Amino acid sequence: MRIRVLGIVLAGGKGTRLAPLTNERAKPAVPFGGKYRIIDFVLSNFINSGIYSIYVLTQFRSQSLLQHLSEGWQFGSLLKSQFVIPVPAQMRSEDETWYQGTADAIYQNINLVEQADPHLVAIFGGDHIYRMNIASMIEHHVEKRSEVTIAAIPTPKKHAAEFGVIEAGADDRILAFHEKNPDAPTIPSDSEQVFASMGNYIFSTRILLDLLREDARDPDSHHDFGKDILPKLAGNGRMFAYNFQTNRIPGEPADSVPYWRDVGTIDAYYEANMDLRYVAPALNLYNREWPLRSTSYPDPPAKFTFDDANRRGQAIDSIVSGGCASMPARLSTTV
Repeated sequence: MRIRVLGIVLAGGKGTRLAPLTNERAKPAVPFGGKYRIIDFVLSNFINSGIYSIYVLTQFRSQSLLQHLSEGWQFGSLLKSQFVIPVPAQMRSEDETWYQGTADAIYQNINLVEQADPHLVAIFGGDHIYRMNIASMIEHHVEKRSEVTIAAIPTPKKHAAEFGVIEAGADDRILAFHEKNPDAPTIPSDSEQVFASMGNYIFSTRILLDLLREDARDPDSHHDFGKDILPKLAGNGRMFAYNFQTNRIPGEPADSVPYWRDVGTIDAYYEANMDLRYVAPALNLYNREWPLRSTSYPDPPAKFTFDDANRRGQAIDSIVSGGCASMPARLSTTV
């Protein structure tokens, strides 16, 4: 049986820690690596993994994101199962509110899940930089007969307050989930690392719909996966962790280390961009078996001008993208 998978990208966060880059745009629409947008990574992961039915849930400052999606991510296919559709906040809650949390964002669009009638729903964030073969995570979900699978990665303990932290047994079953707790338990074999949730989930559709409806009825809930649904389910349901370090990308060396970065701050965003400059970068943008798709903007070619002394442009350990012009100012001496 061919498994039907519906992809949902959560792309509605404010991204306030990434200001001023997010003053006028949603975080997933922030440029990266010269020619891409942050959201291009999750969408490329879905398409390269064979998932072609994708809804992108937007909310704050979404105009630039909507424009990017319309220009670069429209299939033009006649097949109903192939689409990338942006979904602005529909105000479907009883009080007609914005999304109150990640779970509420899905609940307010529960009709889209019901109409698609998939076997599985892949709910991924739209604001991280990474390559991931999602098909491998789906295989893990099926093999474990899991109801919920969470992608996770070892992370230094000092960052525990920034993530949901997973406690898992030897069989990957999740025993507890600690949301942004600085005192969350470390990995048993490594006291300096925690097992951090990447915010990427695979749900069996029936359990997802049941969990969303139950959460919506709870007046004390934050209506968030990390704060409410996952902690309650941990140790009670068939919820398993998927170790992202086991993920392998076609076209990459067998010993390559999977790359994932949370670019939630200016410093993290800068460092992730700098990661691209090396001869053998940790994030390879040149793998033809796992292409990174984006919109093609009509920028002029990059150029270096002037051959005068003290004005020669140089590009060392750099990525030079379309629209760039290297024109160093002439040095002057004041007497």
